[in-house]
Order: sequence, then C-alpha cells, then structure tokens
Amino acid sequence: MDLIIILIVCIITGGVVIIIYKFWQDLKLLKTVTRPTRGTRSERKMVISLLKNGFPPQNIFHDLYLERKNGNYTQIDLVVTSDVGIIVFEIKEYKGWIFGTGHQRYWTQVLAYGQKKYRFYNPILQNKKHIEDLANVLSKFEKVPIYSVVVFFGNCEFKDVTFIPNDVFLAQSCYATTVIKQILIDKEPVEYIYEMEIVKVLKAAVINGENNQIREQHIRNVQTIINRARSEQTSP
Repeated sequence: MDLIIILIVCIITGGVVIIIYKFWQDLKLLKTVTRPTRGTRSERKMVISLLKNGFPPQNIFHDLYLERKNGNYTQIDLVVTSDVGIIVFEIKEYKGWIFGTGHQRYWTQVLAYGQKKYRFYNPILQNKKHIEDLANVLSKFEKVPIYSVVVFFGNCEFKDVTFIPNDVFLAQSCYATTVIKQILIDKEPVEYIYEMEIVKVLKAAVINGENNQIREQHIRNVQTIINRARSEQTSP
C-alpha cells in the first residue's frame, strides 16, 4: 500500500514539474517577441503558437498602436510579416455559439442553449479598418499585400457564420497556424523594396503601446464609439 502511495505521489510530482517547465519555456519564448503583461491571454497564446511553428520572432509584432492622420490611434492585436505579404490578426475569445455574416455590423454570441444572447462588433469589419489604417501608413513606401486573419479562442462554435469575404480567413485557434501556413503556400511571394522602412513603422507602433497616454487616449476613443453605438441601438 505504501509503495502505491509513493508511486502516485511521484506521478503527481512529475506531472507538476512538467507543467511548470512547460510554462517557463513558453514564457521564455514569449519574451522574444513581447512582454508577458501586454495584450490579452489569447493574443499571447497566438504569439507562442506562431513561434512554436517556426515563425521568427523578428517577424512578429504584438499589440501595435498605429497613429492615424487625425492623431488618433488604432490598436492592432498582432501583425506578422511574411514572404507573401503582411498578415494582420484580430484575436477574440468567446464561448458558446457564434452567429453572423461577413457584412453585418454586429455578430451574436449565444449561451446556455439560447437563453442568453450578446451582441459584439463584427471582427471582420474591425480588422478591415485596421488593415485600411495600416495600408494608408505604408502607402508612402510601397503597396504590399495585406491579409486579414480573424482567430477565435475559447470554447466556441461557429453555428451560422456566412458570407465571409474571399480575402478574410476565419479560424478557431486550433486551426489558426494551419490557415496561416496555407496562406503562405497559396499566395504569390512578394519582393519588398522598402522592407526596413515597413519594419520601422511596425516597431514604432509596438513602442507606442508602451506609452500610457496613447493607451488611455485610445481607450477613451473606443469608449466614445461604444457609447455612440449603444445610443444608436436604443434610439427609436
């Protein structure tokens, strides 16, 4: 009996050691791209997944704050530079059933088998705006293909998500790297003329995210947009 208890303790201890080791390895990997406190947990998971699948740290840019012409900032979850162009990510974390179309303004999250419903802004349109802002900034250098990838983390299911534009790639987190690798296979390679300038823009946008004033200003702007949207929904 004592031997069985010892074996069980050894197995549990070994499992804990493995979990801790894996955690620290992932943390070490994450730090090659971003700080462990930046962005959301799902964004950081996506960064780690990209690194584990062979994407170089210098090609991954996390939590970017890109300045617009009007002085405001757009926040982009994740950007990856690749041989076929720039990949811009919108990362979400939801559970339950997800309903929506590529063109409608709001999607719906359904919980408790239909008893609870919540609306959220269409992530495809959200990322489309991010890409437009990025393309405007980069246009002074060169026109580079930009691909939109929307990734959902969490225990969710696309119950009825339709009319996704051809230039948008929608995936649950477990299929995200497969989708990205397929983009790299299917799309034509591009030759960057101003690669260093583009990288400087992306690095500067990452550095902007360290500025508390910029982050606070962005939060205020987003809250204004949310309040305006709520007002439109409740107005007769």
